Amino acid sequence: MLPALVVAIGTCLPAAYLLLRAFDADPAQLTEIVFRQRNLYLLLNTLKLVALVLALDTLIALPMAWLLTRSDIRAKGLLSYLMALPLAVPGYVMAYALLGLSGYYGFARHWFGVSLPGMQGLWGATLALSLYTFPYLFLNLRAAFMGMDPALEETARSLGKSRLAVFRHVVLPQLWPALVASWLIVGLYVIGDFGAIALMRYEVFSYAIYTQYVGAFDRTYAAWLSLMLLALTVSALIAQRAVTRNRRLARTGTGAARRARPVPLGRWRPLAWIFVALVALASLGLPLMVLGHWMRLGLPQMDWAQLGRTALGTLMVATPAALTAVALALPVVLLVLRWPRRWTALIDRLAYLGYATPSLAFALAMVFFALQTAPFLYQSFALLIFAYVMSFMALALGPIRLALLQIGTRQEEAARALGASPARAFARVVLPRLRRPMVAGGLLVFIMVVKELPITYILAPTGYGTLALNVFARTNEGMMREAAPYALSIILFSSLFVGLILRYESRGADAPDERPTTGPDTGPSTRQA
Repeated sequence: MLPALVVAIGTCLPAAYLLLRAFDADPAQLTEIVFRQRNLYLLLNTLKLVALVLALDTLIALPMAWLLTRSDIRAKGLLSYLMALPLAVPGYVMAYALLGLSGYYGFARHWFGVSLPGMQGLWGATLALSLYTFPYLFLNLRAAFMGMDPALEETARSLGKSRLAVFRHVVLPQLWPALVASWLIVGLYVIGDFGAIALMRYEVFSYAIYTQYVGAFDRTYAAWLSLMLLALTVSALIAQRAVTRNRRLARTGTGAARRARPVPLGRWRPLAWIFVALVALASLGLPLMVLGHWMRLGLPQMDWAQLGRTALGTLMVATPAALTAVALALPVVLLVLRWPRRWTALIDRLAYLGYATPSLAFALAMVFFALQTAPFLYQSFALLIFAYVMSFMALALGPIRLALLQIGTRQEEAARALGASPARAFARVVLPRLRRPMVAGGLLVFIMVVKELPITYILAPTGYGTLALNVFARTNEGMMREAAPYALSIILFSSLFVGLILRYESRGADAPDERPTTGPDTGPSTRQA
C-alpha cells in the first residue's frame, strides 16, 4: 500500500499545486488572465496543429498498414521495420533535420545547389511531428488489420459490394478503435510537445509556457496556461472514451479465424513502391542524411570527451529512473489486481495521470512545488528522477499488468497449500515469470527518459546536460554541426525502444492460436483489445 500511495500522491502533485498557484491572483487579475484574448489564439493554434498532424499521420499510416498486411507486396518484414524505425528519431531531432535541410549553409544548398526556405511555423511543426509520430498509427493499424477475420469482408464481397464499399462498411468500423486510440496517443503528444515546436517557433500552449517560465514574466499566468493545457488533455481523454463506448467487435460464431488472402497490386505495384520509398526517405533518410552532412562538417572539431560525458550523464539519470519506476509499478499492479476495491481502482487511474499530464506542465508544477515546500530539492537529481518516475511510470505498468493477468493465482495458491508463506510463494512462483515484463517496462521508461526534453530542461541541476538538452540548446543557437553527434547518439539509444516494440508486436502476431476450433469463439478482436 505504501508505494501505491506514494505514486497516487506524486502524480496528483502537479495538478494540485498548479491549482493552488493559479488561484493566488486576486479576482480582477484572475479574470484578466483567464479571459485574455491570447488564450484563444493559443488554443486555436494548438488545435490546428493537432488536426493537421493527425490528418497527415492517417494519410501515411492507413494505406501503409493496408499495403503491408493485405497486399502481395514483397519484403513485408523489412518494410514494417523501416516504417517503425522513425520512432527512434525524436520530434526535436526531426525538427533539427528539417532546419538543417534549408538555408544558405543547409544540406540542400551544399549538395544540390538549391536554397530552400526555412521550414518554420505551423507547417514546419506539422511536418516534423508527423514524420515522427505516424509509426504509432501504423503499428496499431497493422495489428488491427492482422487481427481481423477476413470472412466478414468475403461475405460482403459475395453479396455484390465493391472493394470501396467493403472498406467503408466492414473494415473501417473494425479499425475505428485502433484509429481512435492512436489519435489519442499522437494528439496528447502534440499537445504537450515542446522541443519541435520551440525550434519551429510556432506559438501554442507549450511554447507560451516555456517563454513565460524562461523570461520570468508571469508565473501565475504560466500556471494558468499549464492548467489549460491539462484541461485540453483531459478533454481528449473524455472524447476518446465517448466515441469508443459500447462497441463490440468480437466474433459470435464458431470456428477459428484465418489470415486474409493477399490482394494482388497489379498495375498499382510501382505506385505502391514509390509511396513506401517516399515515406521511408522523408521520415528516416532525411534526418540521417542531414545529420551525416553536419557530422562531416563538424567532425574535425568534435569534442569526443564531452560527448562521452554527456552520454554517461544521461545513463546515470535514466537508469535509476527506470529501476525506480519498475519498483513502484509492481506493488501498484499487485494492489489493483489482487485487492480490487474502489480506492485501489482510484489509485490505478491516478497512476496514469502523470503520463497524461503534458511534460512541460508537469515540470513547471514540480518547480512551483519545490520552491514553496522544499527549496533544497530545486534543481537536484532527486527531484529530476522523481519527476521522471511519476511521468513515465505508466509505461512500466502495462507489461507487468498483462503478465500478472496471464499468470493468474492458481500456481501461487498451490504453493501456499504446500506450506509456503505468501512472500515465499510469490518470490518462487510469480516473480521469476515477471522478470521479462519488468525488464520490458524498465526499458520503455529508460528510452523515454533518454529522449525526454521539457522535464530535463526545467528541472536539471545547473551545469548538468543530457543528449536531448545538447541537441536543443545547440540547434536553438544555430550550431548545427555541434548538435549532430548528440542527435545521432539519441537515435542509437532510441533504436532499442523501437526494437523492443517490434519484438513484442511480432511475438504476439506470430504466436500460435491455442483457442479451440469449436464452440464459442471470441475471435481475433479479443486479442486486439
